[in-house]
Amino acid sequence: AEPLEIVAAAQARLGAGPLAGKRVLVTSGPTHEPIDPVRYIANRSSGAQGTAIARALSGLGAEVVFVTGPADIPPPEGIEVVRVGSAREMLEATQAALPADAAIFAAAVADWRVKSASDRKLKKTKGGMPALEFEENPDILATVSGMESGRPALVVGFAAETDDVIDNATAKRQRKGCDWILANDVSPATGIMGGQENAVTLITADGAEEWPRMTKAQVADRLAQKIADALA
Repeated sequence: AEPLEIVAAAQARLGAGPLAGKRVLVTSGPTHEPIDPVRYIANRSSGAQGTAIARALSGLGAEVVFVTGPADIPPPEGIEVVRVGSAREMLEATQAALPADAAIFAAAVADWRVKSASDRKLKKTKGGMPALEFEENPDILATVSGMESGRPALVVGFAAETDDVIDNATAKRQRKGCDWILANDVSPATGIMGGQENAVTLITADGAEEWPRMTKAQVADRLAQKIADALA
């Protein structure tokens, strides 16, 4: 393990840090919505940012529950990990992880799923492509943000946008009902999707705070400290 990971694990075990005694839920990675046993629909996500956030929160002493889809990045050591596949499974795991003091929704949840996934592999035929009927997946961020009882004190979402980033993310925060939302430009020219860096703008009820481009670990550390300050 890297030295900083050892320090974070030690702090978490000792209950040290500004988030000691706080329980935090983090979702990460993509969801896979099956078409048939070998094909699925997903959003692009390596899980790197969500994993870094979970590690940073644990390093500040939080008890972290990490709900992750099928990500490329291994989860952090020393925290509770719940592995899921689909959006419905992620919602169920999220609800089971509550109550929590804060919830950070960094997962790239697929908006739609195939209404009737086949239990057999769909074959190519000369008749053309199969017709797929879609239905909307549950909105995990909006569901938790709108809870009348047991809602976390701080709910944080992410908005991956390719155009009108700040306007779209601001509207999303209001629509979903979350406290904060981190907007990032994932258009191909930025190289952020699948890369090691991120450039985010933190949007709250007070306005937008643009952060400089930095590594995903640095974004996670800065967000974790802001969460600690908010929950103090």
